[in-house]
Amino acid sequence: MSTVSRPLSNKRNDIPAPNERVSSVDDKIGEGGTKSNTNIHANADNSGPAAQSKTTWSLGRRLLVTIPIFIVLLGILVTVSNLTSVPWKREPTGQSVATLSPDTAVTFDNPQGVPLAQKGSFKVVSRTIKLNIKRPSTGEIQRIDVLIRQPQDPAGAATKHPGVVFMHGAGYGTAENSFGDVAQDLSSAGFVTAVLDKPVWSTNDLTRDYPGSAKAYDQVVRYLRTQQNVNPDKVGLYATSESTWISPYVIKYDKRIAFQLLLSPMVYGPRQSLGFFVGQDFSLVGAHNGYQSIVRRLFHADTEMMGLHNLDFPMDLPEAYAVPTMVVYGSKDVLTAQVEGLEHILYSAHRAGNQDVTVRSYSVANHVLRLGDEADTGTPFADEYVGDVISWATGTVAGLKQTSELVAGTTICQSIAVPLELKADRNLTIYGGIVNVGMVVLLAVALLMALVGCGIKAFRLVRRNPNKVFGFMRGFGGELVAVTLTTLATFVLFAAGLGQVIMAVVKLGWGGAPTEDPGMMYWSWPVIQVVSILVVWAWARILARCIEVAQNRGLAQIPPRKGAIRDVVSGREPVFASKRFGRVFFWLVAAAMFSVLLFFAFWGLFIF
Repeated sequence: MSTVSRPLSNKRNDIPAPNERVSSVDDKIGEGGTKSNTNIHANADNSGPAAQSKTTWSLGRRLLVTIPIFIVLLGILVTVSNLTSVPWKREPTGQSVATLSPDTAVTFDNPQGVPLAQKGSFKVVSRTIKLNIKRPSTGEIQRIDVLIRQPQDPAGAATKHPGVVFMHGAGYGTAENSFGDVAQDLSSAGFVTAVLDKPVWSTNDLTRDYPGSAKAYDQVVRYLRTQQNVNPDKVGLYATSESTWISPYVIKYDKRIAFQLLLSPMVYGPRQSLGFFVGQDFSLVGAHNGYQSIVRRLFHADTEMMGLHNLDFPMDLPEAYAVPTMVVYGSKDVLTAQVEGLEHILYSAHRAGNQDVTVRSYSVANHVLRLGDEADTGTPFADEYVGDVISWATGTVAGLKQTSELVAGTTICQSIAVPLELKADRNLTIYGGIVNVGMVVLLAVALLMALVGCGIKAFRLVRRNPNKVFGFMRGFGGELVAVTLTTLATFVLFAAGLGQVIMAVVKLGWGGAPTEDPGMMYWSWPVIQVVSILVVWAWARILARCIEVAQNRGLAQIPPRKGAIRDVVSGREPVFASKRFGRVFFWLVAAAMFSVLLFFAFWGLFIF
């Protein structure tokens, strides 16, 4: 019997020929559930995707893989938060100094009957001059107005009056809008007063030139001394807030300064003074203690790296309190460390051989000794403040011996300790810069790429082009969107909570009262912590799914399946998306979202 030859069967369940192309099971499901056109060559040893065992993990197995990943990710973030934490000593709290008398009046022994002028003793005339103020460090010139108010002497009189130069606090005060009421009152009591435009040149609040400003104020002092109606040996300073960082340098440069009036003096350096008032005010407005971690890290910044030198501006000059000094505080001042500041002033003055330090504390008065917001026109000074200042100044320049108590008024209080341990931390600053700047850059690039992708998709829809832009697969696109929106919403909540704290602190600084219900300032922090943990869990689930896919693709075995890595990288067997644009976008967004978590960790959100 003859043998009949039959052709080989070409059915699907037959073994493919070596050169035959087959489709991977994993690649048949593309974006929107459509089949993918991606094909691969099966390997001759039958180790290709078609020969792989495709298994779907059970819920228990996914959980067992997700939990360790979650612990590792959370451990990294908790470690970062703890490594970047900085010490902050708040003790002792509730410090106070009892005054010797509640009466703030300043009196002198005047056995010779020296005539002492009072408020309203003279009519006041004013004039404005212009001076060119040179910044010593750069040679830059600022042309400023100087408003001079002077007592009007009787015809033919040639009286030599004492003088006062007013020194500005923070901001950009001018000769016309600053110190008008108190300068007028002092002039009516026989003082020639000078209020100048604040010398700032081309600086700003962060780059202010304090030694240069001291030279500028001293130039006005020297100008007053040249006036025929001014006693050159009786010219003093009236300094408030920020300018009390400058007045010590004026006294250092000019040994003829006769006296100084200091309102709410900032005795310690800017880093410690600002750290104190921000930390204290965060507590006063009811902000969650977690927000304090932001203050700690912020005031450990090494600003020298950024060319900002003022944060560690040297303040402890031997000459600072070597002249007769009047120190004035308000009980509602939330910016000044009053107890420790007073102790330092008294110690420094006595060390310089000066026993003439008068201290007055006024109830209900704020940082600028007003009874309300200074920005509101006509806000009055506290109690008898102006009268007490005039009495002290007239008696002091007359050389009389004070008979009233040196420390008087309401009890002087301070809520927390001055954070003297604050110092520049270069390593923390470098890491913080990388984290914060890196997050901004990654978010910006991811947003730009998302806009480009949406623009391409819209263009294709208009042209009825069915090709996908991202081509996300296996639900990774939906999970990426969910995690991204959750992370960004958490970031917005963080920014909103911090913004509310800052606004409340500003309001408090201007004399406002803290709200009884802090609201978002308190609950936002723990909510952000909880949501951040959920975001970390979501990322752990995504990574676990990546491991599942990798196992099915032969990537999770040792050694990996031959050609598996090349196929994934080249896009022949994509994991996240069938389109290269989608794969790049996935990893970019993932990096951006993780950078947000690192941002949270740096600012202490993962300290529980």
